[in-house]
Amino acid sequence: MERTASFNDTNNTLSSQPSLASVPSLNSHSHLFNASTTSHTCLATLKPHTSSYTSSLALAGKFLYAGSSDREIRSWNHTIFLSEQHLQNTNLITAGTGAVKSIVVHSDKLFTAHQDHKIRVWRITTQDHDQQKFTRVATLPTLGDRVTKILIPKNHVQIRRHKKCTWVHHVDTVSSLALSHDGTLLYSVSWDRTLKIWRTKDFACLESVRNAHDDAINAVAVSGDGHVYTGSTDKRIRVWRKREGEKKHSVVETLEKHRSGINALALSSDGCVLYSGACDRSILVWEKGENWKLVVVGALRGHTKSILCLGVVRDLVCSGSEDKTVRIWRGIEREYSCLAVLEGHRSPIKSLTATLDHSDHPSQLSLLLYSGSLDSDVKVWQVFLPLLST
Repeated sequence: MERTASFNDTNNTLSSQPSLASVPSLNSHSHLFNASTTSHTCLATLKPHTSSYTSSLALAGKFLYAGSSDREIRSWNHTIFLSEQHLQNTNLITAGTGAVKSIVVHSDKLFTAHQDHKIRVWRITTQDHDQQKFTRVATLPTLGDRVTKILIPKNHVQIRRHKKCTWVHHVDTVSSLALSHDGTLLYSVSWDRTLKIWRTKDFACLESVRNAHDDAINAVAVSGDGHVYTGSTDKRIRVWRKREGEKKHSVVETLEKHRSGINALALSSDGCVLYSGACDRSILVWEKGENWKLVVVGALRGHTKSILCLGVVRDLVCSGSEDKTVRIWRGIEREYSCLAVLEGHRSPIKSLTATLDHSDHPSQLSLLLYSGSLDSDVKVWQVFLPLLST
C-alpha cells in the first residue's frame, strides 16, 4: 500500500503549505492575557536515544515515556532531577522494527503503536521509586484473534492485488492511539486508512472501519461522550460515533476547512473544543454549536511552518512545529493569546507532552513541557504563566 503522510520517516522531509486566509484569526491582545509576565527556561536537554530521534512522548503519573524512531521505548521518573547521568539508569526496551509512533498508558498497561503495523501491550511493574519493569503481554492483533478469523472467508479483506488478510490486521504504519475515558477501549488509526477499536480487557479487535479516509490517517482523539475524531492526509477530519442500538461506528460529521494534510488533533478537557494542526501552518479551533455539530470558529496563527503535534493541559494549548519552535496558547471565550515561544531545537518538533507543575507558586501556573525533535534532543521546559485576570 502506498504510504502518504505529511511526514516521511524515510527521508525526514516535510511539506508546509499556505495558511488559511478564509478562517479568521483568534489571536488576541486582550488584557486577560499578559504575555509579558510569562517566563520560561529550559531545565535540561536530554538524548534518550543514542542513534535516533524521539518519535512519541507520553506522561503518566510520575513517569515520562519516550518512543524512538528506531524501536526503543524508554521511561524514567520525571519528578526527580533530570540529567544525562540519570538517563543512564532509565528503563529501556526494544520492540519491532522502525519507529514507535504513539504511546498511551492505562493503569498498569502500556500500549505502543509501531511502524511495523503492530500494536504492542506491556505490563508495567514499578520497583522502588524510579525503576520499571516491562513485560510484553500481547501483540495486536493477537494470535487468538487471527486464528478465529482466518478460517472464515468473510473475515478476509483484499489489501493488494494478489494479497488478502483478516480485517483485524493493520497493513501499514499504526500512526496514533487513543483510549476511551474509562480505559475499556483502545482506538488505533493507520496509514492503511483504517480505524480500529480494541477491547483492553482481552485485546480483541471489536471493529475495523475500512476506508475511513481517502488517504493516510495521522491522528485520533476520543471525547468522554464517545465521539471519535480522526485526522488524515486527505485534509479532512471525520467524527465517528456508535449510535444507540447500532453495532458499528459511523460518520456523523466530516470537517473540511484545512487546505493540507492534518497531522495532529487534541481535545479540550471537557471535550467541547477540538484543535487540529496541519501543514497549512494554522491550528483550527472547532466548537460544538447547534445540535452539537462542530463549527470552526477561527485559527491560531504564529507558526511559520507545518504543525506536527498538539497537546492540551487545562486551558492551555501546546503546539510543536516544523519551524523548530513550541508555542503555548491560552484561550477564553474565543480570545487566544500566544503566551510563550520556546526556541532552542535545531530541527522540527515531532512530539510533545506537558503537565502542570504543582509547586508552590500562588500567583502563577507552572507548566512542565517535554519536546522531542528530529535533532535527537528532548528538551525539558518550565513555563511560568500568569493567572487569568478577573
